[in-house]
Amino acid sequence: MNAILEREPGDPRKKEINPLLKLALELGPLLVFFFANARGEWLAERFPALAAFGGPIFIATGLFMIATAIALSVSWVLTRSLPIMPLVSGVVVFVFGGLTLWLQDDLFIKMKPTIINTLFGAVLLGGLFFGKSLLGYVFDSAFKLDAEGWRKLTLRWGLFFLFLAILNEIVWRNFSTDFWVAFKVWAVMPITLVFTFSQMPLIMRHSLDDRFQKK
Repeated sequence: MNAILEREPGDPRKKEINPLLKLALELGPLLVFFFANARGEWLAERFPALAAFGGPIFIATGLFMIATAIALSVSWVLTRSLPIMPLVSGVVVFVFGGLTLWLQDDLFIKMKPTIINTLFGAVLLGGLFFGKSLLGYVFDSAFKLDAEGWRKLTLRWGLFFLFLAILNEIVWRNFSTDFWVAFKVWAVMPITLVFTFSQMPLIMRHSLDDRFQKK
């Protein structure tokens, strides 16, 4: 019987998804969330059933939960396993999204990125404390690094996740809901991409793959 969670790095039985499709599955729910928040009233007029969710932010939350479930389902259909980090993120989305809709309080969905990023940061840094570089579960299909490289990269990503958690707290507590939604969709991803590309020198120094080694 196939494992429910994605297999360990290097396991030849681990199935990979096309990188562009994987990116679409990760970004799709966020884009749905942004669009639904921006056009919530328009959506409610054309699909009256959505009005049961409440205002635009609640419609966006409901559709975000549905889109997240669809993305996880597609991953399951394609690989017969669930990616660990999107699964953890999805669980938090369902819990905090459910609380948001039930209590009609957008506080919970705004706190979701804080909870997820703190959790990821704590897991990565906690893994290092016990001698485990857990980032290999995320990037093993893209990079092959030596043990020191994985340790350094895991440390940096752990600290970066904690930075994102603090940043989310600053934004949602000090700016409007619309600004927070735009920040979540259009700022967090570019910040993450800049951070990711800034790690290339470290990856090149510790790579076991000729494609990334310095000549």
